Amino acid sequence: MTTEPFAAVDVIRAKRDGSRLTGEQIDWVIDAYTRGVVGDEQMAALAMAIFLRGMDAEETARWTGAMIDSGERLALKCSRPTVDKHSTGGVGDKITLPLAPLVAACGAAVPQLSGRGLGHTGGTLDKLESIPGWRAELSTDEITAQLEEVGAVVCAATPTLAPADRKLYALRDVTATVEAVPLIASSIMSKKIAEGAGRLVLDVKVGSGAFMKTREQARALAASLVEIGAAHDVATTALLTDMGTPLGAAVGNAVEVAEAVEVLRGGGPADVVELTLALAREMLALAGLGDVDPARVLASGRAYETWCRMIRAQGGDPEAPLPKPAHVHVVEATESGVVTGLDAYDIGVAAWRLGAGRARKGDPVQSAAGVLCLAKPGERVERGQPLFELHTDTPEAVAAALPLLDAALTIDEKGADDDALAAGKANEGVVLERWESGRS
Repeated sequence: MTTEPFAAVDVIRAKRDGSRLTGEQIDWVIDAYTRGVVGDEQMAALAMAIFLRGMDAEETARWTGAMIDSGERLALKCSRPTVDKHSTGGVGDKITLPLAPLVAACGAAVPQLSGRGLGHTGGTLDKLESIPGWRAELSTDEITAQLEEVGAVVCAATPTLAPADRKLYALRDVTATVEAVPLIASSIMSKKIAEGAGRLVLDVKVGSGAFMKTREQARALAASLVEIGAAHDVATTALLTDMGTPLGAAVGNAVEVAEAVEVLRGGGPADVVELTLALAREMLALAGLGDVDPARVLASGRAYETWCRMIRAQGGDPEAPLPKPAHVHVVEATESGVVTGLDAYDIGVAAWRLGAGRARKGDPVQSAAGVLCLAKPGERVERGQPLFELHTDTPEAVAAALPLLDAALTIDEKGADDDALAAGKANEGVVLERWESGRS
C-alpha cells in the first residue's frame, strides 16, 4: 500500500486557519484529487477554505502549475507568431467570432480552444455549431494544420488538458465557490497555458452580466491573471470591459453568428466593433505585429475571407442559411422616452429560458433561440416601437422570458432633452481599464 506524504484533512485545516499552503502541499492535493485519493467532499472543504481565506500570488501560481501538470500540454508549432484570447464570459459576447479571423488576417496565428455556455453566459462552441456542418472536435494534428493553413482555429479543448481543473470546476459550481478569485484565475490560466499559449490577452468582464460585478472585483481578478502569466513566462495583458449592458443587439446562438458576420463584412454594432479592434490591437502588439492596423484589415474584407476559410476547414458552410426559430415574439414599448438601462444579466437569463442556454452541462440548446435588443441605452423610443424580438422553438417559453425583459429595460419618460439623453449613454466606452504585469 502506497503511503501518501500528506493527509487531506491537514491541508484543509491549514488553509481554514489562514496558513499559506506549501508548494509540496499544493502539488500533492491537486495530484491526489485527480487520482481520486482526495474525495470531492474534501476538495469542496478546501475550496471553501480558499474562498474564505484566499491564496497569495505564489500559492495561486503554484496551484495553477499543479493543475497544468495534471494533464498534457499541447505543443502547437506554427510559422506565424501565436497569440490567444480569453473572455471571462458575458451576454452577447460573440467577440471571438470576428476577432480570431481578424487577427489571423493581420498575420498572427490564433489557437482558440473554447467552451460551451452554462446559465446566462453563452458559449462560443454552441454559437458556431449553429452553422451547418461545422464541427468543434479536432485532433491536435488538425489544429496544427489549420493554424498553419488558415491562421485561426476555434474548437473544443481535448479532455487531457488540465483534467484537475475539469473536476474542480464542476465541484465549485455546486459548492458556492465559483467566485473565489484564486480559483477563477488558476482555472483560466491552467487551461490556457496547457493549450500552449505563449502570449495571452484577457477580456475581464465587469457588470451585472459578468461573474465580477464590481470594478474592484474585476481588478483583483485581472491582477491575479497577469501575475500568474508572469510566473509561467506567458506574456499577458488584461482589459477590463463593460458587461452591464449586452454586447451588440444579438444574444443567443445563430443570431450572434449573424451579427459577427456583419462585423466581418464591415458593419455591425459599434460596441462589438470597438471591442473587437481593441482586443485585436493588444493581441497583435504581443505577437510583435503592432504596426498592423486591424481596422484597415477589417475594412478590406480579408478578415471575412479568413472567416470563410476557417469555417470551411472545420466542415461548415459559411454561406448556408442559419437556423430560423419556429416562433418570434415582438415586445413593444408601452411608453415613450429615452432608454437609460438594459441589464445584461436579465437579458442573458431571458435568452437562456428561451432555449439558447443550458441549466446543466450536457443539456441541449436551441440554435435559433435568443433575444434581439432593438433599443440600447441612450436611444429614444416611441410608444409602440419594437424593443425586443424573442426567438424560440418552444413558444411556451416566452411567458417565462417576458418578466425578465421588462425588468431589464429602463425608460426615462422625461428624457427628451440632451442632458437626459447623455445620461443614458455609456459614454465611457466598452473598454474600462488595461492591466499588464499586474499594474493598470
